[in-house]
Amino acid sequence: MAGASVVACCSLVIMALMAAAAMAGSVPAVYVFGDSLADVGNNNHLLTLLKADFSHNGMDYAGGKATGRFSNGKNSADFLADKLGLATSPPYLALSSSSNANYVNGVSFASGGAGVSNATNKNQCITFDKQIEYYSGVYSSLARSLGQAQAATHLARSIFAITIGSNDIIHYAKANNAATPSQQQQYVAALIQSLSGQLQSLYNLGARKVLFLGTGPVGCTPSLREMSSAKVCNAVGNSMAVQYNKAAEGVLSGMAAKYTDLHYALFDSSAALLRYIDQPAEYGFVEAKAACCGLGDMNAKIACTPLSSYCANRSDHVFWDFYHPTEATAQKLTATSFDGSAPFIFPINVRQLSAI
Repeated sequence: MAGASVVACCSLVIMALMAAAAMAGSVPAVYVFGDSLADVGNNNHLLTLLKADFSHNGMDYAGGKATGRFSNGKNSADFLADKLGLATSPPYLALSSSSNANYVNGVSFASGGAGVSNATNKNQCITFDKQIEYYSGVYSSLARSLGQAQAATHLARSIFAITIGSNDIIHYAKANNAATPSQQQQYVAALIQSLSGQLQSLYNLGARKVLFLGTGPVGCTPSLREMSSAKVCNAVGNSMAVQYNKAAEGVLSGMAAKYTDLHYALFDSSAALLRYIDQPAEYGFVEAKAACCGLGDMNAKIACTPLSSYCANRSDHVFWDFYHPTEATAQKLTATSFDGSAPFIFPINVRQLSAI
């Protein structure tokens, strides 16, 4: 009887949380999947080289402390939650099994280094497939706590934010700088085949509002620029990003045609970020090529560490380190995805997606 009382009490707590979320807005929670662009601390709990839980990361975050975000401050996951009037979804690996009532408020599975392919940064991150596996456990927990029907309703109203693919393309471009268009297409096709199955798995597990943050112009990251003697953007990386985003949109539009209850917004990070890189002054930036924090040429030879130099004004740099955007960049990009329009966010924006 005592066990039944505990279960009933937990269910009441979760129901109260859901009611409060419903009053706050149409989106009760955000379930986040992806890589370091959205990681809010999962990699802190891994034995990996891919960490950001040390200075100068987080120097502009509340309290000035590193949190595991690959940024000087907030990242895209934080700004999305801010826009929706929600708290940032906590990292899955920071939640104990006894705190699963928090699952109703959203969870982040994003892990620095993750890619569509399980081979990308193997054994250094939570792969996308593993993230989906962890989410499957969360799905089962919610179904047990709320009942299948109520859990399905909760998840259908939640947003599933996914940012994945950059690491796959960066690794390929670095290793295959002379790849032909045909070779690039072949690799992107393999990624999309995997991505299609992964998105189908999430749909099968209740995802109905999907925000897909496409890959940015990774060829223009300081790390890939630095590979060129002229310090120009890597053409292979940028070309593949465009191909990948277009193909991902094809997958999502196909799923939406098949499943009338599925709605999505795809953010073309490549097109949106290239504006800042090509015309920085127009968007309030001064430096769009070099990293703010790092060491070596363009601050792009070595990652941002406590021994690195860093720029005095982070808000005027597009890039924080050799791969990641500054807080200022992430905020501007999120604002565009939330209230913008085609060709940057389509077929609807995040505000419209959240209202469905």
